[in-house]
Amino acid sequence: MNDPENKVTRDMTENPSPPENPRPTEKSLLRKLGPLGLLLIFLLSKLKYLGLLLQIGKFKTFLSMLVSIWAYAMFWGWPFAVGFVALLFIHEMGHVIALRMMGIKATAPMFIPFMGAYIGMKQMPKNAFSEAVMAYGGPLLGTLGAIGCAGAGFLTGNPFWFALAMSGFLLNLFNLLPISPLDGGRIIGVISPKLWLVGLIGAIGLFYLTWSPIIALVILIGSWQIYTTAKASKTEKARYYAASPTKRIAMGIAFLALLAVTSFGMLAMQIPLDNFQQNGFSNQEESVELGTKARIRQL
Repeated sequence: MNDPENKVTRDMTENPSPPENPRPTEKSLLRKLGPLGLLLIFLLSKLKYLGLLLQIGKFKTFLSMLVSIWAYAMFWGWPFAVGFVALLFIHEMGHVIALRMMGIKATAPMFIPFMGAYIGMKQMPKNAFSEAVMAYGGPLLGTLGAIGCAGAGFLTGNPFWFALAMSGFLLNLFNLLPISPLDGGRIIGVISPKLWLVGLIGAIGLFYLTWSPIIALVILIGSWQIYTTAKASKTEKARYYAASPTKRIAMGIAFLALLAVTSFGMLAMQIPLDNFQQNGFSNQEESVELGTKARIRQL
């Protein structure tokens, strides 16, 4: 007959529990690692605080801004990179302000180098007109930011501001291309989703001229948007894209007006930039001519 108490006693005797605190092993390990080990442990202990910081939306926005500035600075220099990222931030804040006006919460902007920036919506707009208003806020405020850079250029005469303004106008003009997921596609969606086909053709032509991977991505997403919208039920489309003629006309006029302003602004910035280049070349020719005359006099 088995005795449960004796069995428990045998198990405890045959399998003694290990020591609770193997501190001599830890100490020996620290001795082997030396100061480097102490530094490693210190850094690992701080990672939890770094993780907490990364969960804060504003810190993630700031960190992604710094990464984007660093990436753009490799090609354009630090001043222009800072200005360009600032224009991206202004553009995205236009979306945020428009969403808040409609009572929709949005996340802080996040930046992706050479891809731009984006925001997340806590909830989707109720209809196509609300989506168009949200989309319009970005290029509207972004264009105002580019106009501000142009004004700084005229006040200071510094070509840096004209170049930055031209980039801002071009950025917002590109976003007005009438194809989803760009802002222009969301804006004209309230007029008629069929206009996305026009934007798709224009995007394909632009890709043929530039071979830009960003435009290729826009074409793929836009094509999928056209396909999914065509597959949706008529009832669902009628409900979402329903808008009064007044709203359709108003959004169409607003879209064309912003399209004209960004196009004109980009072309207008080319004039002072061309003048600066011509003056630079003429000054260089004058300096070469003066140097040649000085050498002739020496002879």
